Amino acid sequence: MTESGVLADSGIRDMIAQGGITAALPMAEGQVQPASLDLRLGTVAYRVRASFLAGQGHSVAERIAEFEMHRIDLTHGAVLEKGCVYVVPLLESVSLPMGTSGAASAKSSIGRLDLLTRVITDNGIEFDRVPDGYGGPLYVEICPRSFSVLARTGQMLSQIIFRRGPTRIEDSELAAIHARSPIVSGPAVISDGLAFSVGLRPDNGDLVGYRAKPHTGVIDLDRVGYYDPADFWEEVRTREGRIILDPGAFYILVSREAISIPPDCAAEMAPYIAMVGEFRVHYAGFFDPGFGYDAAGGAGSRGVLEVRCHEAPFVLEHGQIVGRLVYERMVSVPDRLYGTDIKSNYQGQGLKLSKHFRMG
Repeated sequence: MTESGVLADSGIRDMIAQGGITAALPMAEGQVQPASLDLRLGTVAYRVRASFLAGQGHSVAERIAEFEMHRIDLTHGAVLEKGCVYVVPLLESVSLPMGTSGAASAKSSIGRLDLLTRVITDNGIEFDRVPDGYGGPLYVEICPRSFSVLARTGQMLSQIIFRRGPTRIEDSELAAIHARSPIVSGPAVISDGLAFSVGLRPDNGDLVGYRAKPHTGVIDLDRVGYYDPADFWEEVRTREGRIILDPGAFYILVSREAISIPPDCAAEMAPYIAMVGEFRVHYAGFFDPGFGYDAAGGAGSRGVLEVRCHEAPFVLEHGQIVGRLVYERMVSVPDRLYGTDIKSNYQGQGLKLSKHFRMG
């Protein structure tokens, strides 16, 4: 009987070798992560009138023909403008065996730019979900919400994990894992996953977050440690343990708790409930095995929260629960762990912008 769980890097490499994952160009170095595969932009972006799902009985190509406004060559780089919607065929395609499905998410750096990216498929009825046994091309919808970006063929904006059978770790088992090796600093609030809250009382100073400026220049997604944060972000400071979120504004905040993902687990951030008050927390969703993990015990990395307020100003207070981590079992421990065997921009992180900005 095939073991259930999230495929580790060795399982993803086996899928590539067996033709379950194919690509228009050879796989890039570092594309296979401990529990996920980075997906690369293809050669063309289609500007479309609106976001869409293909729907049963329809291909994405059919929908593009229906909604296309114009197309953009990405081979030498092109600007994707704030407020517009684009669909880009990815270089990767899949042929999943029955019993295996995929789930996609924006990579951490992309979510922190408020760059909405969602994978869609032929016959698809959900964003970021590749159905059990799906065979065919993959596309990504891109909507820059705060900043226009310069994108190119081969860039990795999204990632995909592969699930085999039931993968979710139930609350009783998660509590037992925490008892053996802490998965969170402080008390573990375990209810439909591990609850986490927002941190608005920093150990030092009064900087609690960043708010995206409304009118900025373009961000080249290939430039790392390049941009001055002050050109794109306003600092959010408070000594009161609370802030007021402005409608329509995008914020980078941080969790109060430090969290840990053991080597035999993966995790996905999810809303605590579908809507909390007048704001919504957006997530660049997956946490690889080894994130924040300390073999000696103790949880080491905080979760960065991507927050957008809706119709009315909303008071957000220190310790308010805003989301949960849903833990999943791995089929096997990865050959290389996040932050230990693989260099990471975010291991041991606190409040931190995406890797494109100069920090400190």
